[in-house]
Amino acid sequence: MRLVFAGTPEVAVPALDALLASGRHEVAAVVTRPDAPAGRGRRLIASPVAERAMEAGIEVLKPNRPRDEDFLTRLREIAPDCCPVVAYGALLPRVALDVPAYGWVNLHFSLLPAWRGAAPVQHSVLAGDEITGASTFLIEEGLDSGPVYGTVTEQIRPTDTSGDLLTRLAFAGAGLLAATMDGIEDGSLKAVPQPAEGVTLAPKINVEDAHVDWSAPALRVDRLVRACTPAPGAWTVFRGERLKLIQVTPVPERTDLAPGRLSVGKNDVFVGTGSYAVELLWVQAQGKKPMRAADWARGARIGDGEGLGG
Repeated sequence: MRLVFAGTPEVAVPALDALLASGRHEVAAVVTRPDAPAGRGRRLIASPVAERAMEAGIEVLKPNRPRDEDFLTRLREIAPDCCPVVAYGALLPRVALDVPAYGWVNLHFSLLPAWRGAAPVQHSVLAGDEITGASTFLIEEGLDSGPVYGTVTEQIRPTDTSGDLLTRLAFAGAGLLAATMDGIEDGSLKAVPQPAEGVTLAPKINVEDAHVDWSAPALRVDRLVRACTPAPGAWTVFRGERLKLIQVTPVPERTDLAPGRLSVGKNDVFVGTGSYAVELLWVQAQGKKPMRAADWARGARIGDGEGLGG
């Protein structure tokens, strides 16, 4: 088939690579978000998908909005049979959805209908799910509600961060998306409507959502830190300033600390929660680089009775 691929961040690049390597389909163009300011100089930087497409010599389309008439005109000129999508980052209007004969097929990082929305991986970690996966589905105007072509499953490991899990899903999902294109082309795949039961939502997790509540149980604190790593980053307050929490681990045998209370040893730092303590492993103080928690504690010279959370 003749394809137009839509995607923006690094997590979408493996899927684009899989389609380019398949040899069965032609990636005629890529649609991505406009260049965005980044770094200290706030220079405009092309998206990772745009960079990869330019390396491959593929036309890159960067509409401000997918309903822009110039973009729609060019899309119709390219005349794709299907438009595979991975984390494009903008809502597609009906007028765009109607252009390709086989529609727009999205790779979504959950086992639909679970975790529809912008942050499925973060919510699956936060919820303590043991299994997640990726799904390919036909995009409709509803939120991730279209019929499903296929799925792959992935186990969530006890120490997985969202970044760890998303990296594995990006590569597993890339193979699924390529196989879905093959199945649509040869007629062996038919999309199946999602069941009405089991729908859960995964809205974007913002900075305030990532604020640690030390009265919550240790397992909840651990899941929040892992779910928010690398972004937006779980955090707490120490001496009136934000302290980013990069890695913690629950310690069931430490039940002697009140929520938020710190206990500093020679090579370890513990903090109380609503159940038992967690050990702080890696943190990042405001304006500093990430460091081991024991090194941070030595530098901060934490006194008896001090704690986190304000």
